[in-house]
Amino acid sequence: MDNYEVTLKLLLETLQASKAATESKEDKHEISVGISNRHLHLSQKDQNSLFGEGYQMTKLKDLSQPKQYACKETVTICGPNGAIEKVRILGPVRSKTQVEILEGDCYKLGVVTQARLSGDLQGTPGITLVGPKGSVQTTEGLIVAQRHIHMTTEDAMHLGVNDGQIVAIEVSGPRGGIYNNVAIRANDSSALECHIDIEEANAMNVNSLSKIKLIKQKF
Repeated sequence: MDNYEVTLKLLLETLQASKAATESKEDKHEISVGISNRHLHLSQKDQNSLFGEGYQMTKLKDLSQPKQYACKETVTICGPNGAIEKVRILGPVRSKTQVEILEGDCYKLGVVTQARLSGDLQGTPGITLVGPKGSVQTTEGLIVAQRHIHMTTEDAMHLGVNDGQIVAIEVSGPRGGIYNNVAIRANDSSALECHIDIEEANAMNVNSLSKIKLIKQKF
């Protein structure tokens, strides 16, 4: 191989590396989407009341977030105006019961709640839960889930965001658009994924194969 061929080979390798780096930089804000329906997380005390002392939930499938899973068991949630049956339980148990519904469910149940991040339950209303062995009237914990993006601290560093930061997401396609008020949830026990509920997904024709683009908001 003469000097010309060596130089040409090095030039092509440099151009390919530069292209790969550019594509990586462009793609780093492309994030997969997890779509949630109404569901709930139970405390051990409430699980005992609903299913009986010592009852063990049956794992149906693992979820995208580490150590989180959907259970085979469901409950009925009841409000002043109506009830919704077969609401899926997610495990494992938590310190407090949390019920995540859709905005449209508020009308059927006759309740008023607001978008909150998971765990931010102070000042939220309660709801009645009915299981096979009993019922529970919670004093708080009923929320509509605020859209958010799970990620590790390393992901946050690469994406240039911080835990608790509010960003926007852009959805491409004929029904696409931008959702504002998306919270970053960065810790080392998470997997990179944007979570929206089924109503938000339907509005912009998002499915499990969709990717969203993260947009850092400026205030």
